[in-house]
Amino acid sequence: MGFTALARRAVLAPALALALAAAVAACSSSSSSSSSSSAPAASAAASSSAPAATNTSGAVAQITANWEKFFASSTPVSEKVTLLQNGSVFSGAISGLTSLVSGLGAKVTGVTLNSPTSATVTYNLTAAGSSLLSGQTGTAVYEDGVWKVGDASLCGLLKLVPGGSEPAACSSAG
Repeated sequence: MGFTALARRAVLAPALALALAAAVAACSSSSSSSSSSSAPAASAAASSSAPAATNTSGAVAQITANWEKFFASSTPVSEKVTLLQNGSVFSGAISGLTSLVSGLGAKVTGVTLNSPTSATVTYNLTAAGSSLLSGQTGTAVYEDGVWKVGDASLCGLLKLVPGGSEPAACSSAG
């Protein structure tokens, strides 16, 4: 049975690399966001942080649900854009990843609240139910009353593509 899991991982890992490479290509022609577009988001996050600070279990539940929903292949791209920090800038990467990796998903294994607007998320990236990357860490950010996948987390995954390059939007990622 261990051989089957190893064989499945050997087949799925290149598929993920291909999908991430396509996502990088889709984003590489997009323009980077200006610093002025991220400033309002940061001030909005700061002004709406009180609810997150007072309900830790609710924050952890929302982070877990939104993180897993963002990576779920069944979630429409339009919804994924709303679950990613600066999501509209990364819509090309999100579309590429969604269309090329069948059964992509994530399973959150831990959430640590660092502040009222930031959390560290530990997760396993999966495809068709098999683990592709275990023990990954990323950042969740609280913006406009919603816990979102930090854009730096997506950029971190895109860096893992062998021979790939980061999209221009990653240069301004949180």
